[in-house]
Amino acid sequence: MSTTDANSPGTTWFITGTSQGFGLELVKQLLAGGRRVAATARDTARLRENLGEDASSDLFLPLQVDLADASSIDNAVHRAVEHFGSIDVLVNNAGYGLLGSVEETSDAEARAMFDINFFGLWNVTRAVLPQMRAQRGGRIINMSSIFGLVSGAGWGLYNATKFAVEGLSEALAQEVEPFGISVTLIEPGYFRTSFLGGGSLALPENTIDAYTAVRDMTEEHNKMEGNQLGDPVRAAEAIIDVASRAPAPLRLLLGSDALRLATQKIENLAAGIEQNKEITLSTDLR
Repeated sequence: MSTTDANSPGTTWFITGTSQGFGLELVKQLLAGGRRVAATARDTARLRENLGEDASSDLFLPLQVDLADASSIDNAVHRAVEHFGSIDVLVNNAGYGLLGSVEETSDAEARAMFDINFFGLWNVTRAVLPQMRAQRGGRIINMSSIFGLVSGAGWGLYNATKFAVEGLSEALAQEVEPFGISVTLIEPGYFRTSFLGGGSLALPENTIDAYTAVRDMTEEHNKMEGNQLGDPVRAAEAIIDVASRAPAPLRLLLGSDALRLATQKIENLAAGIEQNKEITLSTDLR
């Protein structure tokens, strides 16, 4: 596959986390555009129901996958390549959030989220890469978040998973560039998807009363559901468009809120570097 034909009819997209949100919208738009789609979900019956008539398309291959199980991932990738002949675009979209303080998040809760948000993405990527290297081309699109660039109280463990995705993706982009494979990080702000509900946002099982500000923030996010700024239809269009851009951008912010927060982070980072530059330079060997 060349670096410019990712959106040609007949190309194959492999997308994780497709039963709702960005993943579902991507599947709908891609099938409407004549692309072949291998779509993973924990519950393919729900995916078929949400797709409606599109679920009967010859271009559509639903795959039930447990992203915490590497063998389940390997089997799904094998089936997709066997069915369609190739995977041209990989979208690592699956993931969920956790809204709770660092202290009250349990070890099990943190590890469960890393299993999906980071290790699942890593294992899917490793499973797809041999085929992309063999065909000397491909696109990898990793769904991060504005919270992969900016941290906030109550989001510490979710931030950690997305910061990990950012670091992995930056290195990966350099490693696979010689094979004609590009990597793009998508960094959305708040979009009117089911992320804040519908099972995509977890809360710690055992909360600590002292963290009143985190509880207040949880209430604020509950009220935000259905009132987010971002349009998921336009976001999916932007993701599909960027898959055919050459050269591919390493990062793509989505939403005015994401742009505002990223700009603030850059300004604060630059100011902090400048403020402490004398100390920084003083530590070199003389």
